[in-house]
Amino acid sequence: MRQALRSVAVVALAVVGMLLGMPGTASAAPTTVGYDVSYPQCNTSLPRDRAFAVVGVNGGLSTRANPCLAAQLTWAWGSSGAVSAQPRAQLYINTANPGEVRGQVTTWPTTGVTPYGGCDGTNSAACSWQYGWERAQNSVDAFFTPAARAARVDGRPSTYVWWLDVETMNTWQGGSSDAQARNRATLEGMTALLESRGGRVGLYSTGQQWTEITGSVPPSSTLAGRDSWMAGGRSLADAQAACKKPALVPGGRVTLSQYVRDGLDRNQACR
Repeated sequence: MRQALRSVAVVALAVVGMLLGMPGTASAAPTTVGYDVSYPQCNTSLPRDRAFAVVGVNGGLSTRANPCLAAQLTWAWGSSGAVSAQPRAQLYINTANPGEVRGQVTTWPTTGVTPYGGCDGTNSAACSWQYGWERAQNSVDAFFTPAARAARVDGRPSTYVWWLDVETMNTWQGGSSDAQARNRATLEGMTALLESRGGRVGLYSTGQQWTEITGSVPPSSTLAGRDSWMAGGRSLADAQAACKKPALVPGGRVTLSQYVRDGLDRNQACR
């Protein structure tokens, strides 16, 4: 009986040794897909498996907050971080320049000292810059900071990449190169505010929309050299192709590309 038990024990130990020595079954590789979400995804189920996420701070307009910002920030920070070049949680804010219809809005500035001179309430580059500064300030202080506090996530703007969402569906000035220059001034004002808080600023648009809104960005602009997030892809193949397109601004690079699948905005890291 003892001999039999000893034999069984030897066999059992050998089996254990074999199992320990054998490579385990390979687990599925973590996804490298990122997602971007905002107020349209409020109260919907968001993907559990994500490498990174970009959350919209605003509710469609720069003057409105995303009502689900706190919940979506919590979700974003739960990303795996499997793409080392893309921070787990990133942000985007809506942009616009209503200078041509400033009489219809209450947020157009009347004072301010800017790189373009003093703002006096007119439709000028100076007031366009000041408008951008104030709208970015509102997005950070009135919307993002309270939401981050409620979500108990990092509330320092310097922790995040802030993408400027530039789309023709918002209100922009048009019809001339001067109008496009004022639009650029607004984006420069937003950039200045975000950088004053330590944030990193990138640009989101399609090539066509960006050109229509901003025209030709001079190398002297503070928009030059910034990373581009290319919009508009309908498939992963589209997104991969967009990664090879020219950046939105001189000296920039395309680091992120968006595509839609199953009704969700997905994102491909380009570098």
